[in-house]
Amino acid sequence: MFCPAGQDLQHGEGRFGLGLGTTLFKIANADLATSFAVGDPESDRFLGQNACRFGISEDWTGDLTNGILTLGSRARQLHGLDSHECGLLTMMRCYDSADRGHILRLFEQAATEPSRFCYSTTILSAAHQRQPVFCIGESTGFDGTRGTMVGLFIFPRFQLPTTATVTPV
Repeated sequence: MFCPAGQDLQHGEGRFGLGLGTTLFKIANADLATSFAVGDPESDRFLGQNACRFGISEDWTGDLTNGILTLGSRARQLHGLDSHECGLLTMMRCYDSADRGHILRLFEQAATEPSRFCYSTTILSAAHQRQPVFCIGESTGFDGTRGTMVGLFIFPRFQLPTTATVTPV
């Protein structure tokens, strides 16, 4: 899901879309034999979010003065990182290569002016699993050379096999 900041999603007569040729949603179809797992609420709490049966959400922050992103424990683990703090390119290394350019442009825009953005991609793990991830973020606090980003990752409670296809609609 690529939503550049500042674009209105509603177009006349209550229909939603960004226009022809713009990818809004990428659909992943997993062959799930069982329903979504319901986790233990105590073990699935992250930074004030409540776990739900469909996925786990976790906050992240970014400091625009030094370019450092700070991820929570689950996001760090799923991104295959050793540290909670990292740069954008380090975090994106595990993302589907077809999506990296779009995501980089979203972050570049957010680093230059107050913006809101969202994207979806898949994390390709060392175990050859594909974990869908959704990210929503915004940048604020631009005063001179300072600025911050805050956001939310959403990780659905399933992984895709390496043969799964993700097709823009």
